[in-house]
Amino acid sequence: MKLLKKLTLGIINLALIAAVAYYAYQSFEDYITNPWTRDGQVRGHVIQVAPRVSGMITHIAVIDNQLVTQGDLLFEIDSEPFEISISQAEANLKRARISSRSAKIEYDRLQEIFAKDAGAVSQKDLNRREANYLQSLSQIDIAQEQLRAARLNLSYTQVLASVDGYVSNINFQIGTQAVTNSPILALVDRNSFWVFGYFRESQIGEFKIGDAARVTLMAYPDLPLQGHVESLGWGIAPSDGNAGHNLLPSIKPVFQWIRLAQRIPVRIKLDKVPEGVELRFGLTASVMITGR
Repeated sequence: MKLLKKLTLGIINLALIAAVAYYAYQSFEDYITNPWTRDGQVRGHVIQVAPRVSGMITHIAVIDNQLVTQGDLLFEIDSEPFEISISQAEANLKRARISSRSAKIEYDRLQEIFAKDAGAVSQKDLNRREANYLQSLSQIDIAQEQLRAARLNLSYTQVLASVDGYVSNINFQIGTQAVTNSPILALVDRNSFWVFGYFRESQIGEFKIGDAARVTLMAYPDLPLQGHVESLGWGIAPSDGNAGHNLLPSIKPVFQWIRLAQRIPVRIKLDKVPEGVELRFGLTASVMITGR
């Protein structure tokens, strides 16, 4: 009886161990059969916002990390100098038109005299008046373009968000001198996020573009994201051969008994982001290729 009881308990224990092992195998089967990496990172397009004209900042309409939509005002530059430029351009255009009108009157008068008496006006004078008139017309074109440029520069004093995104790195204040084409803040495009998974080079041949992928963010371990392989990197920076001390090549030692695989960036396009997940540039991610 005691022997039977011991055998029964042993069978039960073996069954429990087998069940636990099977469950563990099922849990880790994906990691055994599918390429995966814990070396992943969320990326996105970061727009460096730079003013297109120089001037003093007079108004800041956003705060750091604020969500903005395309077309929202970010900041304003003092518009008075540009309004003066418009007034000057308008005056130049008016003067060019008056000058052109006068040149045309002179040219028309000589044409009438020449038509009545060809000998009363020399061909040289007639050509000169015609050239003056044509030149005056070109001056009007120049003045019009100068006015258009002045108005365009005035519009640049209001710096607007080019995409929906998050404002980042506001490190200026009212009174700061903005400089043309010098970035003054960053805008993270909220609709541009993707994930880079850095796979070992020995894994690259195990999947292809279009294969399904599962992304697990360290910030949201219970909310996996679905995506697919969008592209595979075609090159990485060399780890040796660069100029080192005294301009000699810097060669890293190679350990013959162990060779570390290089990491190749694989771009994962996210199909859908679950509710409750907020993507941020630089978040750590694990990436698994699930469909081949």
